[in-house]
Amino acid sequence: MVNPDVFIIGGGPVGLAAAIAARRKGFSVVLADGCAPPVDKACGEGVMPDGLTAAAQLGLQLPLKDSFALRGIRFHGENVSVAADFPTGSPDKYGRGFRRTILHQSLAEHAERCGVELRWGTTIRDLTGIQARWIVGADGTGSRIRALAGLDACRRDTRRYGFRRHFQIAPWADYVEIHWGEGCQIYVTPVAPEEVGVAVISSDPKLRVHDALRQFPVLAARVAGVRESSGERGGVTATRQLRRVVGGNVALIGDASGSVDAITGEGLCLGFHQALALADAMECGDLARYESAHRRLAVRPRFMADFMLTMDRRRGLRKRALPALASHPELFEGLLAMHVGASRPADFAVNCLALGWRMLTS
Repeated sequence: MVNPDVFIIGGGPVGLAAAIAARRKGFSVVLADGCAPPVDKACGEGVMPDGLTAAAQLGLQLPLKDSFALRGIRFHGENVSVAADFPTGSPDKYGRGFRRTILHQSLAEHAERCGVELRWGTTIRDLTGIQARWIVGADGTGSRIRALAGLDACRRDTRRYGFRRHFQIAPWADYVEIHWGEGCQIYVTPVAPEEVGVAVISSDPKLRVHDALRQFPVLAARVAGVRESSGERGGVTATRQLRRVVGGNVALIGDASGSVDAITGEGLCLGFHQALALADAMECGDLARYESAHRRLAVRPRFMADFMLTMDRRRGLRKRALPALASHPELFEGLLAMHVGASRPADFAVNCLALGWRMLTS
């Protein structure tokens, strides 16, 4: 294709979503990536209901056969357990757990069917030779395009580390489980009828899954002796807020455009919403619209990440918050509703005040 409307650099799930969204607007699209799908990376592999809604708006055909329906979220920690179901008022009542490889391959096939020109095995080292109306950087946390476009300036940049393994075992619950430990969290995400993903996130780049499991004997006993269905993979999870995500005809999307800590599980959902906003802005011929939308979309995930990371850093707060949520599960339901965008900010404020009061009086 000569001089496409849109040239996307980075062929992960969010880059592919951006390509599909642009094609749905009638644009000609080329996507280039140095690797061919499916690419396995360390990620939580859970898509929340609001992420599935965004995927449906994009026309994405997600592979439901090789996945697992997720009812809600469960916290374990400080000798208590509390669960909340996703709000029934959401367009999608359930979330879904997917192996990253299956999801990536499915999106790549869908992009090809939509007419995206896919250039796998193509590494882009500069922007000078790209003749396109818009260039989209979707090349991840360490984005080369971000640097080339002069968009590296940050308001905030902190990092943690995640490592993930898969175990060939039937899920014991239809919840994403978050186990709170000292200086780390372990996530358990059902990804198939006979498989779960176990990921540890911490500030320690040397902490691996099996080392972290020592803090969680009940969980460790569940997976002891179970065959592992993948090797361990690791990556950086960054909380990064860029000053700008648009420069000239270049726009950044996904982790290239800034990110929230993986503790929220909102990475794919946020990327899908950004893809919708970017396609709308290109249709209007005004990337400034995307800049504004990008900033607005990040508010809720960033707030939830800060809330959860505060519990990670301050055990005293966690020792009060988790028992308060366990004693009053309706408060946890309110937090989850905010997390998936199913409640108003005013409702969330009232819920936070109630939680604070319960913590003070517990």
